[in-house]
Amino acid sequence: MAGHSKWANIKIRKGAQDAKRGKIFTKLIREITTAARMGGADPAANPRLRAAILAARAQNLAKDTMEKAIKRGAGAEEGTDYKEVRFEGYGPAGVAILVDTLSDNNNRTVADVRHIFSKYGGNMGSSGCVSYLFDKKGEIVFQGANEEKLMEAALEAGAEDMIATDGTCEVITTPEEFESVRDALAAAGFANPESAEVTWRPQNTVTLDEKSATTMLKLLDMLEDNDDVQKVYANFDIPDEIMERLG
Repeated sequence: MAGHSKWANIKIRKGAQDAKRGKIFTKLIREITTAARMGGADPAANPRLRAAILAARAQNLAKDTMEKAIKRGAGAEEGTDYKEVRFEGYGPAGVAILVDTLSDNNNRTVADVRHIFSKYGGNMGSSGCVSYLFDKKGEIVFQGANEEKLMEAALEAGAEDMIATDGTCEVITTPEEFESVRDALAAAGFANPESAEVTWRPQNTVTLDEKSATTMLKLLDMLEDNDDVQKVYANFDIPDEIMERLG
């Protein structure tokens, strides 16, 4: 299980994700509000808002809830002003971790994130200490797709690469080509990806033993459970045999 593969995290911890559905909705609403505040209320002219709406639809967030979040962000309704802050640090075995947050109280968020790192054997670092180890990429993930046909469609659409592992296919794009590749794949019959987002993929991964893997997954769970945390990226890899025992 690679740390950059969000589909793996979701699949392995699906029960926990389902139990935290309310928190997922909170994070989606914050992202929609912030996207509208920064780029306007028109999804056609705001790529970040388009991506936020697609993510919210994938989680079945109610349409009226999305519309209210857009209005708050665009200033039509009163709402909380969230600030974006990225934290960087190290987890067990030197795993590099990026934590993207949206918060209305940065002091609280800093204290919470630092506490989580410390509790599970990690430590926060300075800005830029690990971000150079990641590349910004578009990532479109399919389960059970015809690998040959998907590869052909992806390369024709302008994708950089496709990685196939145990029935899961990750189509990789540049950030600039992400939307056009996603739309082209939909037109080619691949309209329902498991996930589709612009993400941060590690250039290399750190393979964890069972003890470090256990601690790493607990650290991730605690970060993702925090209301201010939107996304977490890490460069770890857990061998299949260890993941089976932990899962």
